[in-house]
Amino acid sequence: MKHAIFQVDAFTNSQFKGNPAAVIPLDKWLDNEVLQKIAAENNLSETAFYIINDDIVKLRWFTPETEVDLCGHATLATAWVLVNEFNYQNAEIQFETRSGILTVRHFEDVKNHNEQVFELELPIKNAQECDIKSPLLSAFGRPPLEILSSDDYLLLFENEQVIKDLKPDFALLKQLPLRGVIVTAPGDNVDFVSRWFGPNVGVNEDPVTGSAHTSLTPYWASKLDKTLLTAKQISQRGGEIECQLRCEKVLLRGKAKLYMKGEIYLV
Repeated sequence: MKHAIFQVDAFTNSQFKGNPAAVIPLDKWLDNEVLQKIAAENNLSETAFYIINDDIVKLRWFTPETEVDLCGHATLATAWVLVNEFNYQNAEIQFETRSGILTVRHFEDVKNHNEQVFELELPIKNAQECDIKSPLLSAFGRPPLEILSSDDYLLLFENEQVIKDLKPDFALLKQLPLRGVIVTAPGDNVDFVSRWFGPNVGVNEDPVTGSAHTSLTPYWASKLDKTLLTAKQISQRGGEIECQLRCEKVLLRGKAKLYMKGEIYLV
C-alpha cells in the first residue's frame, strides 16, 4: 500500500526556513499505531494526516511521540497542499480537529508579487499568572520577569537578545506537567519574538509554533494595547507570523513553500 506525502515549510516564504511539516492524504484512517510510527519515521515536529468527507477535512496531528490537540504550522501546510496539489476550490477550508472546527482562508498578497497567504482562525488561549517556580527558574539559567500558563508555560524575558541566548535544560523542562514552554520578549524589529520548547511531546525546540501564538497574541495585544501584531519565532530556522485578535479568536497569517513530495510504502 502506498500513500502520497508532502513536506512543506510553513510560516515562511523561503525554503529551509519556517517549520517543516509532513502532510499525508488518506482515504480512511489507518490504525493509530501506524499513524504514530509514520510520524516517528518522518521525525519532524509534526506530521498531519487528513481525510475529506464532503466539504469537511478531518485533520489529525502527530509529533514523533504523540498525537496532539492543536498544531498551527501543520494546518497551514495541509491547506497549502489542498490548494496547490489537489486544486481545492473553496476560499475557506473547514478542518475538523480535536480542537473543534478550524477555518483556514487563503488569498493573494498583492503587495508581494501575489504570493499566497494563509489565514488560520484558531481558538484563543488566555495565559494566567502562575505560581510554579521550580524547575522553571533554573531551567534557563536566569529568572524570567513573568511566569504565566495556558496550554504551555509562558515566560517573559527582557529583550530579543536574551531570548536568542537562552540554552534550556531539557531534562528539567521534561519534569513540567504542561505541553511545553514559550519564552518571549519585545522584538527589535517586530512587536514580539519567541521560542518554544516541548520535550514532553518529543520536540526539544520547535522552529515555528502556531499554537503557541494563540496564547502569545492575546498576551502581547493586552501589553501593547493593539490587536494587530507582527511576530518572529527566532529558532535556528526562524519564521514570521502576522497575528490578530478578533472576536475571541486568534488569526495567524503566514506563507509556505513546498520542499518535497513523494510516496510512502506500507507493507
